[in-house]
Amino acid sequence: MRLNSFKMPALLAVLLSGAGAAQAQTPGQPQTITTAVPILTLSPDARGSSLGEAGVATSPDANAGYYNAGKLGFVPFKYAASANYSPWLRNVTDDMSLSYLSGYGKIGQRSALAASLMYFDLGSIDYRTDRNVELGSFNPKEYALTVSYGQKLSDHFGVGLSARYVRSNLIGAYGSNDAAAGNALAVDLGAYYAKDATIGTGVYNLAFGASIQNIGNKIVYRNPLTPSFLPTNLKLGTAITREIDQYNKITVTFDANKLLVPSPYYEDNSVASDPVQQAKIKAENDKRQQQGIISGITSSFNDAPGGFKEELKEINLSTGFEYNYNDLLQARAGYFYENPVKGDRQYLSFGLGVRYQVFGIDGTYLVPSSNSNQANPLAQTIRVSLHFNLDKLADAFKEEGAGGTSGDAPTE
Repeated sequence: MRLNSFKMPALLAVLLSGAGAAQAQTPGQPQTITTAVPILTLSPDARGSSLGEAGVATSPDANAGYYNAGKLGFVPFKYAASANYSPWLRNVTDDMSLSYLSGYGKIGQRSALAASLMYFDLGSIDYRTDRNVELGSFNPKEYALTVSYGQKLSDHFGVGLSARYVRSNLIGAYGSNDAAAGNALAVDLGAYYAKDATIGTGVYNLAFGASIQNIGNKIVYRNPLTPSFLPTNLKLGTAITREIDQYNKITVTFDANKLLVPSPYYEDNSVASDPVQQAKIKAENDKRQQQGIISGITSSFNDAPGGFKEELKEINLSTGFEYNYNDLLQARAGYFYENPVKGDRQYLSFGLGVRYQVFGIDGTYLVPSSNSNQANPLAQTIRVSLHFNLDKLADAFKEEGAGGTSGDAPTE
């Protein structure tokens, strides 16, 4: 990718637009909430993304720690791992991508420890001045390393905690630029409840999840006086699974998500060009950005200039449908909605999955809604996740070592 250095900030806004960064806005009314490292809010796996980004209450798998650490006490295997890959702006360039590695191991029967690495590669950039003088090359990147622990407190209820290190290096050093990489430490808190129930003649599994993610220090790139909030967010959701018979079941899931960071302050368009009002708007937004972490979280529920009605617009909605045949084949569809004045991300997603013994694979495809004016960098690309049941893999090695006989090692 080639880029003049003075265009860098604009490019980053475009590259990250699908993850909730700076987006097209109503003139004079910057209502979109912006944060540092918005990639942390984007589902990294194909299953979650095909369900419209829903996942706080879905059945746990190797990627459970990303959505809700409270699900880790309910994971189905002793050991499992997943590798996920998402091309980024594939219609524009071939050197940008989001990768995510994750895995867990059970500790006893009621808890599990998980770890993950999210890596966002923005490709290679050649810096040049407006006079076409070379300033060198740089590879912008962001990554997050997370360790999670989940514990069952009862047969139906579990809680979890995640600790995360985040590093964001978007600009690098060139010419007289003095921007540095941003670093942050953050935690997630999660809770999960699931219980089987008979309703009429049907057998259902009812699940509910809640998670507060990315509670951590602000990121500083250049000026310590203008730090950026991490995308602290609250997720609430439910998943209802209906067992049709011993081979077929369907799941419907729904999530609501709200960023717990200050809303931008703005005035009516009629005064947008007034220098006095502009100074007032800037002063108020600077004040909001200087809030502490806890103050930013608590004020985020009532600081929107449009009042409660605008606060509701800041809630993103995700819904998905999953059909599962014999725990072997899965078909999924989902929809994600963000209010037009808060970013306007609206899209459909479709996915397929296969699970067979040791191995599983998921794929998803995103289709932007015709109602949305926001381009999505993940549109018209196939995102892939690989899953590995390490229990069965270990059993296979044991059986091979025993001469290929079966029954030598118990399976879960």
